[in-house]
Amino acid sequence: METKEIQKLIDFIAQSGLDEVNIETTDLKIKVKRYGSAPTASLSSSPAAPAPSYAPATPTTAVTHSAPTEPTVSSPTSPSNLITIKSPMIGTFYRASSPETPAFANIGDEINPGKVVCVIEAMKLFNEIESEISGKIVKVLVENATPVEFDQPLFLVEPV
Repeated sequence: METKEIQKLIDFIAQSGLDEVNIETTDLKIKVKRYGSAPTASLSSSPAAPAPSYAPATPTTAVTHSAPTEPTVSSPTSPSNLITIKSPMIGTFYRASSPETPAFANIGDEINPGKVVCVIEAMKLFNEIESEISGKIVKVLVENATPVEFDQPLFLVEPV
């Protein structure tokens, strides 16, 4: 594992809010713990190789900028009958497969079971998240390219 890959992993963990992560293979063992607000990392190789130690750079504080929000669809529905699509994993939320392509699901779009509504990237793997319900997207709860937690609400859907 390259130093850059380790640093990316540490940055990802810092953004995710996890306090401790252990990754162990036959050749490599990585343990990342967060004490207070700054994470520390230790790296050790198999006994045949020397055990290098890498200290991460101080994590940067994420600054959120207010971006123009999409207009909400005015409907007489009450929040109690809306269904929430939640994240099935920890990762980075993307509304489209690439910056040049349109979003999978926008406010007002009709969705059916099996329709891809977003992509969550975790450990360089892009996982398509499919809807399990039919309905109309009422609200997108997460900004594009931001970290999400397991079971975090992503979309509000009005069932059809």
